[in-house]
Amino acid sequence: MATSHFQQFLHDATSPAPDTDSPLGPDCLYGLYTSWCLIQGLTPKSDTSFRAGMRRCRVNLRGTRRKMKGRAAADYILASYPYAG
Repeated sequence: MATSHFQQFLHDATSPAPDTDSPLGPDCLYGLYTSWCLIQGLTPKSDTSFRAGMRRCRVNLRGTRRKMKGRAAADYILASYPYAG
């Protein structure tokens, strides 16, 4: 069975964190996804499509129990950091 676009995102940019007290919320996870798409040279799917894709991957967006990793995490963190210039 082929790996879906969303499964590849989860593999590349997240890892399980079952004991986390601060799971990624839906907005944060979508932001991470858009960073991952930018790095991959892909056009991000809409928020609605993303949420449906996460459901197909059995990811509960209200309590993902996942953490960020990799280049997409670094890009997302830097892009979302408030600029004080």
